[in-house]
Amino acid sequence: MLSDEEKELYSRQIMMIGEEGQNRLKSSKAVIAGCGGLGSPIVTYLAVAGVGNIRVIDMDSVEISNLNRQILHWHTDIEKDKVRSAGEKLEKINPYITVETIATKITEDNAEELLSDADIIIDALDNYEARFLLNRVAVRNKIALIHGAVHGFHGQMTTIVPGKTPCLECLFKRKPPKELFPIIGASAGVVGTMQANEAIKYLLGEDNLYTGRLVVWDGKNGTTEELKVCRNPSCEICGSCDEK
Repeated sequence: MLSDEEKELYSRQIMMIGEEGQNRLKSSKAVIAGCGGLGSPIVTYLAVAGVGNIRVIDMDSVEISNLNRQILHWHTDIEKDKVRSAGEKLEKINPYITVETIATKITEDNAEELLSDADIIIDALDNYEARFLLNRVAVRNKIALIHGAVHGFHGQMTTIVPGKTPCLECLFKRKPPKELFPIIGASAGVVGTMQANEAIKYLLGEDNLYTGRLVVWDGKNGTTEELKVCRNPSCEICGSCDEK
């Protein structure tokens, strides 16, 4: 149940989603993999929206080169674990939620333990090897996964619902190589905010998600495209995963 203070805090949302919707957010668990350029706006907006249980996973510490885009981290946080930096601020942003921070790398050995109890998994990573691991766990456990990625002025996102939509490996049959890529901070802000908005919609049971389509945002030219994507029936990850 919502306290009187929470009802006031979320009053502008409750006008739209009612107390039932707000309680639904409060009882939800979101796991965010990555706490950098994408993760910063994602976790911030989920926190202020009142998603009651947020788990943030990141193995890195804050570096000065992060600060042009990773807005949850400040100069005073340099050399601090990113999850610690994020957790300290999220507790002040919204004291009515539970934030769990885990400073580790997601691997084959720990992925099930870290991810399988989530209502939604959000990809805020910067490499496809780790993204494909998230994808496999999400499909195996039938957990929705929101993918996002950025490069320069550009970004992309899609929502994966196992049994209904293509998985990440249907879209990208080969892992793009790891690289040190350029990035404008605002690009990560746009895509991360889109991911947070999508997660809130999913947790509320809303329709019109970014399923079956890859949204490509071009911040340099001010355009957005939607590419229709289809399941690969021979996909080794989701080819036999059908909605029950």
